[in-house]
Amino acid sequence: MSNQVETARSIQFGSNIDILLQQKDSRFSSCVRVESLTGKKGSFDRISATSAVKRTVRHGDTPLISTPHDRRWVFANYYEWSDLVDNSDTVQLVADPTSSYVQNSAMALNRSMDDEIIAAFFGTAVTGEDAGGTTAFPAANQIAHNFGSDSDLTAVKLKRARKILRANEVDPDEELYCAIGSDQFEALLTDDQVINRDYTLVNKLDDGEIVKFMGFNFIGSERLLTDASGYRRCPVWAKSGMLMAKRQSVISKVSERADKSYSTQVYAAMDIGAVRLEEGKVVEIKCNESA
Repeated sequence: MSNQVETARSIQFGSNIDILLQQKDSRFSSCVRVESLTGKKGSFDRISATSAVKRTVRHGDTPLISTPHDRRWVFANYYEWSDLVDNSDTVQLVADPTSSYVQNSAMALNRSMDDEIIAAFFGTAVTGEDAGGTTAFPAANQIAHNFGSDSDLTAVKLKRARKILRANEVDPDEELYCAIGSDQFEALLTDDQVINRDYTLVNKLDDGEIVKFMGFNFIGSERLLTDASGYRRCPVWAKSGMLMAKRQSVISKVSERADKSYSTQVYAAMDIGAVRLEEGKVVEIKCNESA
């Protein structure tokens, strides 16, 4: 049982239970490829580029091109959330906390969903026919914290990320994203190339927002990881380059617990995993937040 629910018991206070500040929705799940998963792990086969052969003689043999295949694996992780509300608590509350608890549980799982995707951006991907191999994130797709200057996120770093994606032949029609924290957002607001309307016309600057720049849709998150040196690791990616697989979407159940004096249990769970599908579609920008 939540040991703090007694603080909401009513004497003559309001009839609502407020949910305190927190990230409510998943910020990343709509920005990656989403697939269903039937087992605890799943494989996704890929083929690499090949080259055509120039015909130099008449009536020659038909060439046989061997198409390279490989496989990438995703593993599901089970997440749970639950809390109890005593009948005595419910009777003494002006507002039944159950619905607020359901909302709170869904928000917790949404954040865990983002954490799975964030970890997969630069994590080691499992490969091979039987999941016996690994592929690390390539150094060539990393932009150092001091690229251009020893600073946080800049237009110069975004330009380099765009160059890397273009050099990797990412489809120009692909949706591109860049995840940033509040420090990176503040840094961009001081970059003339970002805030100057001569450079871009798609920023909602009048509302204090930067929604798009250089083809990147910005995703705000305070959950981005740092490296061993403390530099923030901002991912830049094409939507098809990242995968989230769902073995079980978020479920919520509200039921009585006979073993807990018939208290009401709020329960929520999900079974998901994430993996980087293609290194060429993901770039890391390191940011020095102390600069």
